Amino acid sequence: MENSTKNHNAVIAREQIKSMFDTYVIPSYSRFDIVLSHGHGPYVWDINGKRYLDFAAGIAVNALGHTHHEIIHALSEQASKLGHISNYYYHENQGRLAETLVKLIGPGKCFFCNSGAEANEGLFKLARKFGHDEGRFEILTAVNSFHGRTLAGISATGQEKVKKGFEPMVPGFRHIPFNDLDAARSSISPGTIAILIEGIQGEGGVTAATPEYLLGLRKLCDEFNLLLLMDEVQCGFFRTGKFLSYQRILENIDGAENFAPDAISFAKAIASGFPMGAIWVSKPYQDLLGPGSHASTFGGNPVACAVALKTIEIIQRDNIVDNVRNLGEYLKQKLIEIASHYPDIITSVRGMGFMLAIELNESVKIKAETKLTPAMQFLTLLHDKGLLAVPAGQRVIRLLPPLNITKTEADMAVEIINSVVGLVS
Repeated sequence: MENSTKNHNAVIAREQIKSMFDTYVIPSYSRFDIVLSHGHGPYVWDINGKRYLDFAAGIAVNALGHTHHEIIHALSEQASKLGHISNYYYHENQGRLAETLVKLIGPGKCFFCNSGAEANEGLFKLARKFGHDEGRFEILTAVNSFHGRTLAGISATGQEKVKKGFEPMVPGFRHIPFNDLDAARSSISPGTIAILIEGIQGEGGVTAATPEYLLGLRKLCDEFNLLLLMDEVQCGFFRTGKFLSYQRILENIDGAENFAPDAISFAKAIASGFPMGAIWVSKPYQDLLGPGSHASTFGGNPVACAVALKTIEIIQRDNIVDNVRNLGEYLKQKLIEIASHYPDIITSVRGMGFMLAIELNESVKIKAETKLTPAMQFLTLLHDKGLLAVPAGQRVIRLLPPLNITKTEADMAVEIINSVVGLVS
């Protein structure tokens, strides 16, 4: 009787929460039919008490899972001393975080903001500032790229679906095929000032840049005096087993020793779920955005910086990068095994570290009568079995677990995925 009452009350609470969203929240998201209550480590629980293994991680945000005790302590300790002060003043945490990031990347300086979209706006302004006196302002970006939801962000994004209803686009962006050096060269115009790419296209289906492409773009930008900009918002911050994705892609590649972009945007996991974004700008261009040229009210506040510093400290102290590399490869091989048993369901498994993807075969039709894409339908079945993941297009499932998951949790995810693939076969 007691359990029946609890379940009844949970159903009522669930419907009340959904009703509040329907009434008061702008419907700009397509939400799954899940009302979450709390989380711990790599798990979250819904309002009914059902547990899910969280391989979405806030879309690659929760680097250390949920409610990590050291992150909570760093946040609360800093919040009890100094929260927001604005960037008119100095504070130690921002300086220390900038120094830490520079040491992880290379000589240069950092700017702090609150999100990946804001970080990319910083890159756009940097490029425009660099080319202003020559009248150059065009940025080449890749087909299937994703660079945020601001007007400039969707203009830069190489996916038509994000642009619909918001035309005309911000001028100054053109899209070129990804991993195609010849297309990049032939697309450079007298007005081109920069090339912006992701090391691994996340929203575009988890497609990695090739070493040859990265090295070729660097030479091309040097030849034409262009900035090479990299969006590491999703694929950066240790997710591939290196701090930044290009560092992993170019590992042990001849001629890659001195490779470096001119500027990088990153966000998502940098502060373990606390809103934060940043850009790093290489030494030759580090002072282009001088006083009054760019700003962010909340960017680099003491609390966000404290959490980011603690996140990096934990990842480095506990050798979590090794976990990402080793367990990421193990997880990928297990998924490849599933694909080999069900080639009519899964056409490919790709990615590196803890940024992996499963692509469903075009013939897969789970429920013909629904308007949901095959990816969304597949994800719903995963949810039923207790695993959260993320779509990347109509037929691609992304796995973006916390960086500190264990082999037990990886095996649990594999077991669930295998069971769902069996259901739809």
